[in-house]
Amino acid sequence: MKWNLSSEQMPQAWFNVAPHLTEPLQPPLHPATREPVGPDDLAPLFPMALIGQEMSAEPWIDIPGEVIDVLRLWRPTPLVRARRLEQALDTPARIYYKDESVSPAGSHKPNTAVPQAYYNKAEGIRRLATETGAGQWGSALSFATALFGLECMVYMVRISYEQKPYRRVMMETWGGNVVPSPIDDPDHPGSLGSAISDAVRDVVARGDSHYSLGSVLNHVLLHQTVIGLEAKEQLALAGEERPDIVIGSCGGGSNLGGITGPFVPDADVELVAVEPSSCPTLTAGRFDYDFGDTAGLTPLLQMYTLGHDFVPSSIHAGGLRYHGDSPIISNLVKTGRMRAVAYPQGKVFEAAVQFARTQGTIPAPETSHAIRAAIDEALRAKEEGVERVILFNYSGHGLLDLGAYDNYLHGKLVE
Repeated sequence: MKWNLSSEQMPQAWFNVAPHLTEPLQPPLHPATREPVGPDDLAPLFPMALIGQEMSAEPWIDIPGEVIDVLRLWRPTPLVRARRLEQALDTPARIYYKDESVSPAGSHKPNTAVPQAYYNKAEGIRRLATETGAGQWGSALSFATALFGLECMVYMVRISYEQKPYRRVMMETWGGNVVPSPIDDPDHPGSLGSAISDAVRDVVARGDSHYSLGSVLNHVLLHQTVIGLEAKEQLALAGEERPDIVIGSCGGGSNLGGITGPFVPDADVELVAVEPSSCPTLTAGRFDYDFGDTAGLTPLLQMYTLGHDFVPSSIHAGGLRYHGDSPIISNLVKTGRMRAVAYPQGKVFEAAVQFARTQGTIPAPETSHAIRAAIDEALRAKEEGVERVILFNYSGHGLLDLGAYDNYLHGKLVE
């Protein structure tokens, strides 16, 4: 039960969610003056093309041909119906998932890494610096910079650096240079906020480098909308008019925004964000302006936040250990267009193992949050005795996360 599109059917333009929000996004603020930032304020960090996309109100933004050529190495990705999972749950719901694990890096992250590398190369930048949590983003950017002939410096959250050594090997295989973060405190488990600080300090000290972010910002979510755009076409091929509910795991919001973004104008489609209970940004955070990093070097964004100095526990879903959320996602939750749920680590791995034993593939811990919610929605449909079409984003595989599964399967997983 799989639906594929041909390479010629890959989207030619990205879908911009910003014009479809019921309340406008508020501008980022300068970290020193607290005044709205302009393009010149962001130019030391990003190429002008991405700054333009960050602030664009255009409903569609064309994808450059050079970017499409690279994305076609694995895109369009399959849409799969989880028949065996449905049978195991004995549910009338129909469960579909968009399989982003087929990319070279094994996740959705190259969807934005490729255009970011392309635009930086076009502006004459020769080196990118970034942070990474679980290593999915660092792997994707190392892959993309290798294809465009750029250097890549990755600051990896220390606990993930220790938990996931083969993510480091992936990055180094593609030419990335990887160091644990925070670089000035070897006893600190690290966080995405502190790793961002390390990467921004790196960039501002050099003239040949730009910073690259794998989530949160508007242009990142924009690039990820190829996921939802393809899913819409594939659901139609599967005979579905529309999904009833679209689900994505949420750390900063990139894969969630990618799968849900094109469905925002469809009022009858419910949108759900899933996060870890140990880092409950959307479900327990405050909606306010806050820094994107720990040291307060980045512009302030209006978002749900647990505070930029918040250090989450060392859960295995390293990509979801972020104190804040995308302004777009935060806006959707605040206005009621999207709802958020949170799960403890044990419940997430329970769902991951059930998925692996029915569908066959082993999901990343981050992806497993979406699977947990999809299973719960399918069970709710069973209780209510109604058919329901459920779509979730299978954002990445867990083949380099087997240490986490070992802990769960042998009773060593710490909540």
